[in-house]
Amino acid sequence: MSKLVITSIGPASSIQDGGRPGSQRYGLVPSGAMDRLALATANTLVGNEPFAACVEIGPFGAAFTARGGAVRIALAGASRNADIAGRPVVPNTSATLADGETLTLGFARSGSFSYLAIEGSIAGEPMFGSLAVNARAGLGSPYPRPLQAGDELQTTTASGATERRIELPAVSDAPIRVVWGPQDDEFADDTKKLFVDSEWKISATSDRMGYRLEGPALTHLHGHNIVSDGTVNGSLQVPGNGQPIVLMPDRGTSGGYPKIATVISADFGRFAQTPAGRPFRFQAVSMAEAQAEARRFAELLRSLPDRLRSIESVDLNLDALHDANVAGYAVSAIDAGTWEAEITGPD
Repeated sequence: MSKLVITSIGPASSIQDGGRPGSQRYGLVPSGAMDRLALATANTLVGNEPFAACVEIGPFGAAFTARGGAVRIALAGASRNADIAGRPVVPNTSATLADGETLTLGFARSGSFSYLAIEGSIAGEPMFGSLAVNARAGLGSPYPRPLQAGDELQTTTASGATERRIELPAVSDAPIRVVWGPQDDEFADDTKKLFVDSEWKISATSDRMGYRLEGPALTHLHGHNIVSDGTVNGSLQVPGNGQPIVLMPDRGTSGGYPKIATVISADFGRFAQTPAGRPFRFQAVSMAEAQAEARRFAELLRSLPDRLRSIESVDLNLDALHDANVAGYAVSAIDAGTWEAEITGPD
């Protein structure tokens, strides 16, 4: 057995997997990864089940050291500087840490969460069928709390398999799509128009339970209290102050504020990755469109194994190097077409 020792890590980092689906009927918080596509991508790269447990890393940096043997990892999600003993690690690729080597991650440059998958997954004792951490409820394994320096993640020794990468569609910067309701009748038409016409920001006081939105106050027609009913990821509750709260995976299973709209499931991960303070907008779509997008998203998840590509010991993908800012203009010693052509630059 090998282990990955956390040598440094910021807040908002914990063990997350696919959560506890089907348990909300019993009042059990679902929890799970904020960005399911990034979770599945990282796991697929190292041969795990798509929703196996990963380290969900918040916007701050972190460092992990292999002990007791080599550890194979993959990184997906928010873009950030990453290296293993000085060797760059590109997002959506796998890599192997030799015994004693350290993976160092910088601050997130885009997005909020990265997912670190470990080949063989993370050893832990499932709680209600999942390792997903919900610190408020004291649930999760191997640590039912945010991760901290000195924690050790037990896993299997690296298999020595060829490293791989996954090609994903570009992340859209389009508005976050919502469907109205279930209590949109508690808001006048002009309030609903204000909601979709306005620019919003996520408050720095947000967490895995809910994202507080900063923007215009939304006015209720009949007060802000309703009979409590069930919630889902993306429920947009509007409390008495008129500032919406988008419910996230560690939310309560029911809520007593009117819900003007719900973020569609296909856009939920993209919404969860929105950094605090960055402006964005909402767009209302029909239920039929939301269902069609859910099917497309499910197909994307199913297609991840087909998108895998091997990484050779020498990567000659010059465009990728240029796009990653690893090299300004790169040439290949075995491809004359890259260096025989005239190279021009500013005078």
